[in-house]
Amino acid sequence: MTRIPRIGIDAMGGDFGPNPVAEGAALALREWPGRFRLTLVGDDAEIRAALKRAHVDPAQLDIVHAAGRVPMGARAVAAARTAGTSLGTLVQCHKDGSLDGIFSAGNTGAVVASALLGLGRLEGVSRPALAAFFPNPSHGTVVLDVGANAEVKVPWLVQFAHMGSCYARYLFNFENPRVGLLSIGEEESKGNQLVQEVLPLLKGARHVNFIGPVEGRDLFKGTCDVIVTDGFTGNVLLKTAEGAASFLGRSVRREVEKDPLAMFGALFLKGALRRLRSRIDWQEYGAAPLLGVNGVCFIGHGASGPRAFRSAIDTLTTFIEQRVNEHIREEIRADHDSAA
Repeated sequence: MTRIPRIGIDAMGGDFGPNPVAEGAALALREWPGRFRLTLVGDDAEIRAALKRAHVDPAQLDIVHAAGRVPMGARAVAAARTAGTSLGTLVQCHKDGSLDGIFSAGNTGAVVASALLGLGRLEGVSRPALAAFFPNPSHGTVVLDVGANAEVKVPWLVQFAHMGSCYARYLFNFENPRVGLLSIGEEESKGNQLVQEVLPLLKGARHVNFIGPVEGRDLFKGTCDVIVTDGFTGNVLLKTAEGAASFLGRSVRREVEKDPLAMFGALFLKGALRRLRSRIDWQEYGAAPLLGVNGVCFIGHGASGPRAFRSAIDTLTTFIEQRVNEHIREEIRADHDSAA
């Protein structure tokens, strides 16, 4: 019989402590009973108190005590080397094999550094990349890197393309994912030196369905299924999209509240508006994988609430079930062999 995935969560990593973690665990345990085994890492007393408030029987999961926690403003490498934190203990449990995948909504830089130092890289991967999923009319697009590497080298982007393709194929069921390179125009003559140097390599990469350069607006048009870029640009794109979605939601709400007729009409649109909010709400997707580390590590928003933790548990479980890391190894190895 196949062993169920063992998922570990940094219970102290988010902005609000273990309460949303416990509530998210309660949602996931009710929705998918027996699909996974959860382990919460952090202060034992605080975790048990949060579980009690969320009406979760502690016997339904495991608790690993860790007294320390990583502050949101901590320096990444220093935090990764601090002993006794919930994040460090979580990574160590994964490295030791007692967990199959881990998730933290804590300090992103510290999570990246801890995972890289503690787990190492997959064979053939130079640098890991953080991948985010953006909904659009064509179901969605995976963008990487969105924050792990502010500056990148040319070969890394080719590896990002392989990793993003595998993630899109096995997590979102995109058959032969279309891969685009983020640039300032669709013409191959445009773009900076990095774009110009990586273009021929992406064209020649095996198992990558490269469609050429794409622009930022293509993200919401669904032109491609995967977009590769450097972590600085990707993070700006991610934060801008989050801000735009929030602004549009607030603006629509204000305009509706100003007009009695619009409020009356909104009653008939309630179901449609709820479905739209569900599609664009980042908490529905829960977490972003740090692709390329020798393990399964997902990172969440610091403001993650119960739904985000619930979604993260689901995504991690699927990632493990679909053996995404094994597929990434195979594709990068095949690309290296063909180049040789």
